[in-house]
Amino acid sequence: MNGSDLNFHIGDKVVYPNHGVGVIEQISSRSIGATIEKFYLLNIKASSLKVMVPCGNVGSVGLRRVVRNGEIQKILDYLTDGDTGSNGDWKDRFKENSDRMRTGSLLEVAGVLKNLIALHQAKPLSFREKKMLERARYLLVSELAMARDVEETQIEDLLTKALAKSKLRFPEASEFQA
Repeated sequence: MNGSDLNFHIGDKVVYPNHGVGVIEQISSRSIGATIEKFYLLNIKASSLKVMVPCGNVGSVGLRRVVRNGEIQKILDYLTDGDTGSNGDWKDRFKENSDRMRTGSLLEVAGVLKNLIALHQAKPLSFREKKMLERARYLLVSELAMARDVEETQIEDLLTKALAKSKLRFPEASEFQA
């Protein structure tokens, strides 16, 4: 990733890992001592939170643009193809999945979703894995909906169809309500 990819503009749709999708509403600067720092002001869609990200920290926090169509196709193809390659011991698996979630890559998130769904169909998930599945589902649906500019229900249908080809059932949001 070269530096020029990290220049965002007002109105850009971005992903802030662990917060989800947002839109850059403002770019502001303020002086801190002798240095002037620039900030992006994000509006996080799900929570309506306003988050300030110093432009210099963009790389380290993993702020990135919302996925484009080519990547969306890759994700759908991946979900359609039967292989889940899930790993046996739940502690190893949990760590591996946590690491994948942290990469901020939507394809990795899709991988976690697919693994956990396959596992869930074989046996009940632990509380933490269920939470992670819920998170992966949310991140995937919200980002794809923003990328394609459609309602989340349309994305849910798309994912349901893709996973059905792998004999996997896409969970509904209501299944996670406590």
